Amino acid sequence: MKVIGLLGGMSWESSAEYYRLVNERVRELRGGYHSARTVLYSVDFAEIEAMQAEGRWDDAGRELNRAARALEAAGADFVVLCTNTMHKVADRLADGLDVPLLHLADTTAVAIKAAGIKRVGLLGTGFTMAQPFYRERLAAHGLDVLVPDEDDRETVHRVIYDELIHGVVTEDSRERYREVIARLVEAGAEGVIYGCTEIELLVGPDDSTVPAFPTTRLHAEAAVDYALGKASLPPAV
Repeated sequence: MKVIGLLGGMSWESSAEYYRLVNERVRELRGGYHSARTVLYSVDFAEIEAMQAEGRWDDAGRELNRAARALEAAGADFVVLCTNTMHKVADRLADGLDVPLLHLADTTAVAIKAAGIKRVGLLGTGFTMAQPFYRERLAAHGLDVLVPDEDDRETVHRVIYDELIHGVVTEDSRERYREVIARLVEAGAEGVIYGCTEIELLVGPDDSTVPAFPTTRLHAEAAVDYALGKASLPPAV
């Protein structure tokens, strides 16, 4: 089994989900007393969040590159960045690494295409929904990506940063998300991406009338499948 390098802490709430899902997948596939071989580097999210808010993406990229190098030095055979938003600096993170980065958007695109879906709605942080880095990566796989309107983007982002990152889950916010999803479906989305690792703490497949693609679960399962030699890395674009 390859050693999975988890680069987390953004937030630790979702990173804990990664660790749980990775080990559940190993148990499912190997049974017995098996668990995943992992190393975890967890950053202080307050520092990363400040860089996001101030637009200091180069600083964030350098910080995550240092963390990724630490994972490699600790024995990781590949790196899993446990956040959607920070894939904005994925190229900087991977600079100089001798081990691969399992890109979250690529694993998500593979799952969407396998489901026969082309037009998909995207939920995530305001950065992920409004900026091109994530949508263009999906589009390069041949997907047509829809995002909510500005008001809905603000709602989705606020719930992530004010509630989910702090472990707060409310029925009111779940209903707001259902309404946003419904509007994406009305706009033509054939599926919806839960494109922030915290979103899966709030909504699941039953909260959408179209297929949902939970990126945390998809990423964690792809990591285990690669670690066990059951799958190759998804094609990069």
